[in-house]
Amino acid sequence: MGKVYLIGAGPGAADLITVRGARLLASADVVLHDALVEPAMLDYAPAHARRIAVGKRCGQLSAAQQFINKQIVDAALEHEVVVRLKGGDPMLFGRADEEMRALEAAGIPYEVVPGITAALASAASLKRSLTLRGVSRSVALATFSRAPGSDEIREQVNADSLVFYMGRDSGVEIAQQLIDAGKPRATPVAIVEACSTERERMLTLTLEALAAGEAQRWVDASQPSLLMIGEAFAEREGAKDVVRSAVGGVLVAA
Repeated sequence: MGKVYLIGAGPGAADLITVRGARLLASADVVLHDALVEPAMLDYAPAHARRIAVGKRCGQLSAAQQFINKQIVDAALEHEVVVRLKGGDPMLFGRADEEMRALEAAGIPYEVVPGITAALASAASLKRSLTLRGVSRSVALATFSRAPGSDEIREQVNADSLVFYMGRDSGVEIAQQLIDAGKPRATPVAIVEACSTERERMLTLTLEALAAGEAQRWVDASQPSLLMIGEAFAEREGAKDVVRSAVGGVLVAA
C-alpha cells in the first residue's frame, strides 16, 4: 500500500506550485490531475509516472466523483507514491473532502499539501488587495447556486470583497441579485481569466454593467475565470498602465 498526496497545483502558472508540492510530484508513480492543471506542471513528474486526467469542466463530459475516488484508491493499492494534483488549493471547491473520506474508508494514508488559490493570484495580478484598511475588512469566497429558495447572495452581500469561483456563466444573475440585495450599482467589478498564465486577461466594469450583460461578449468560455466584486477592486489613478504592462494581457475599462 502506498501513500496519497492531495497537492494544490496553484492558480495556473507551473512555477506557482509550492516547493513541497513540486518535490512530491517529482517522486510520483501515478499522477491523477485536474483539467485546469497546466501541461507544463506535469513535466515535474518523472518520465515513468502514469498521468491520468480526471478533471471536471462545467458543461463538459467529466468523470464522476465516485469513479475518481475509486481510481485514487486503486492506484494507492498498487503504487508507493500517488499524487492527486488539484487546481488551486485542494480544500477550496476541490471536492477534497470526498476523496479524503474514500481514502480513510480504504485505510490508505494521505497528506494534503496546500496550494495558492485563484483568488489570491488574481488579486496579485490586479495589484488590488482583497483587504484594504477602511474599505474591505471581510472577504467571501463563494460559488453561485441556482437552487430554488437559495439565499446565498443575501448572506454574501455583507462581505466587503466578494470573489465568485465558477461564475463565468452566471455573472448577469449574480450582479442583479447583488443589486436587488442592496449592493450599490456603481460597485467595482473585476473579471480575471486564466490568472497567472500567458493567457491571462482582465476586465474592469461596474456591477450595473455586469448585470446589463456587458461582459458576456468579452468572456472566453474556454478559460477559467473569477468575478471579484467590491470597492477594493476600484481603479486607482495611474494604476491601469501598471497592470497592463505587468501582466502582458488585456485590460478593458468600462
